[in-house]
Amino acid sequence: MQLTQMLPFIRPNVRLLRMLPLSCLLLTACVTTSQNTTKGTSSATDSQWKAHQQELSQLRDYQTRGSFAYNGGETKTYAKFFWQQYTPEKYRLLLTNPLGSRELELTVEPDLARLTTKDGQTHMSDVPNELIYQLTGMEIPIDDLTAWLTGSPGRATDFTLDENHLLKSVTFENNGEKWQLNYISYDSKTSPMLPNYLELRQGDRLIKLKMDSWTLKK
Repeated sequence: MQLTQMLPFIRPNVRLLRMLPLSCLLLTACVTTSQNTTKGTSSATDSQWKAHQQELSQLRDYQTRGSFAYNGGETKTYAKFFWQQYTPEKYRLLLTNPLGSRELELTVEPDLARLTTKDGQTHMSDVPNELIYQLTGMEIPIDDLTAWLTGSPGRATDFTLDENHLLKSVTFENNGEKWQLNYISYDSKTSPMLPNYLELRQGDRLIKLKMDSWTLKK
């Protein structure tokens, strides 16, 4: 199923969401940083990292909510987000404006993604990131974000760990685009420890996610 078969032509710079200054997003958190890092190639011998990854792999059904900011040059978006992960391949993303009204709702399952806009129109594709781009102008590596949200490198093999044996940074190249992911802080109240602030960069694009809470089901 091709996106072009399911969607009318929409200019990439269409702005679906209500645009607010990026400075509206106050992403403050306790920062956990360290100069001592472990490269991804060394993580295979890091028993604490391996144990943490095993815990993450057991997460099947979880939720997180918080603040989302996107700065892509001409496109700047601020929203509240809610993420529901049902299985590794089935999830739901809801973006709302500051008043709590739906701006975008994305549901993804194997081979099918549905995106519902604020006016109730639903568009479908088998490529979620292209669906988001066509309707909002935002480039988001949404499939990889399902792993990155919990602090797992996913498909990436180039990454570093911090002194707490948690993911500190990820470098990932896909379709000629290099993404740089940095974990600013983690939530020490969750078990396993999960990120509560991360930044994702590609070229002049910047995505910030602040997770205010996690709800886990193992």
